[in-house]
Amino acid sequence: MSETLTLQLPEPLYRRLLDTAQAMQRPLEEIVLRVLEIGSPPLWSNAPPEYQTDLASLDKLEDDALWQWVHRRLPIATSQRIEILLESPQPLTPQEQQELLSLQDECDRLMLCKAQAAAILRWRGHGVSLPQPV
Repeated sequence: MSETLTLQLPEPLYRRLLDTAQAMQRPLEEIVLRVLEIGSPPLWSNAPPEYQTDLASLDKLEDDALWQWVHRRLPIATSQRIEILLESPQPLTPQEQQELLSLQDECDRLMLCKAQAAAILRWRGHGVSLPQPV
C-alpha cells in the first residue's frame, strides 16, 4: 500500500535532489524515497523480536523522555555483577551462566534503546552524541 504526499520543497533542496536523480539516471521520486528511508531512524521491526516492543514505544515519546533514555546508564550493581561473573577464576555454575545471560540481555536492551532514542532525536533535529562510558 502507498500514500500520496504533496510537498513544497525549498529550491536548493529540490535542485539537489533533481541533480542527483539525473546523475544516477533514476526517477526523482525514487531518490526522494531513498533519502527519506536513509534519514529516518532504524525500523524497530528489524530488531530481534524480544526488543521490538521496547524500541517501538520510543517512537511515541516526547523529546525530554528520549533524552532521559540517551543518558540512562546501567546500574552500578549490575555492572559490578557482570564483571564478577566474567572474571571468575572458577567455571560458572549453570545458575551463574543463566544470570550472566540475563544481565547481558539487560545490557543489550539498554544499548539498543539508547541508540534508538538518539537516532529519533537526531531525526527530530537535535544534535546528539552519546556519553562515553566511564
